[in-house]
Amino acid sequence: MRWLWALIGFVFLGIGAIGLVLPLWPTTIFWIAAVFCLAESHPKVRDWIYARPGIGQIVQDFVERGEISRKSKFVAIGGMLLACGLSGWFLRGSPLGLAVLIGAIGIGILFVATRREPAA
Repeated sequence: MRWLWALIGFVFLGIGAIGLVLPLWPTTIFWIAAVFCLAESHPKVRDWIYARPGIGQIVQDFVERGEISRKSKFVAIGGMLLACGLSGWFLRGSPLGLAVLIGAIGIGILFVATRREPAA
């Protein structure tokens, strides 16, 4: 079973790495998932993610303490709203699809907004 978690973790790591070069592609959420999958089997990869400038501390704060900085909250919620707007345009002919999309984005926004912020 450990190999399956490692495989899933490395897939998340690769998908997240795309966001380092592709604008609007989320990196943080995929690397958070990668750390959760790889924490036990590959601690060196977890530490490598934590050491990445600009993103490592964000991932570490969330994984270890469940905290999201105010700036990261604004970026995450803004990204979710943008994704909702773009996806909503494609789903404009499907009321059920729009309802599911808005509900899912709403839950995501509520989750991010209610996370603690790191101590200054």
